[in-house]
Amino acid sequence: MTAVTIVFWIFAAWAVVSALLCITRENPVASALWLVSTMFALAGIFVLLNAEFIAAIQVLVYAGAVMVLFLFVIMLLNVDAVPTEWKRWPGWVLAVGVAGVLVAELVTLRAYSPERLAREVSTMPDSLAIPAYVFPGTIASGPDPRGVVGTLAEPLFQAYLIPFEITSVLLLAAVIGAVVLAKKRL
Repeated sequence: MTAVTIVFWIFAAWAVVSALLCITRENPVASALWLVSTMFALAGIFVLLNAEFIAAIQVLVYAGAVMVLFLFVIMLLNVDAVPTEWKRWPGWVLAVGVAGVLVAELVTLRAYSPERLAREVSTMPDSLAIPAYVFPGTIASGPDPRGVVGTLAEPLFQAYLIPFEITSVLLLAAVIGAVVLAKKRL
């Protein structure tokens, strides 16, 4: 077993445990924080797959922006705990049924080998099998030593620095406004 495989299993266990803690907590804020933990574990798995851009987007968009939105809603609605009607048996029966369907799908997907997948994809029309757009010079030039994130960060922090900073100030104002509105007294 290589070091990368061991790190993958650590991130995978972290993601599964924090996802289970996310759906079993009664406090919505605790659930949201466990969801952030799950998203960080998934970002680590993306880094192991050499998908640094997707890992960065996972952290920035999902763990950052979406979770701030969730926390806004939780704070503004002043949700304290899960209502007792959700704790009854029909909800658990539904959850077990959905989990059973997902496990059955995973067992079915084990029958797929790379060769079978290639055979099924090769029956697609040729127009769908080619890339929609090939960037000029990408094949001949080779990979950028800065990686995908570095290539995308350069225009973001040079040409689009002012709009980026204005957006961050607006998000900060929204966070402060949500805290002030959600607080009962100052």
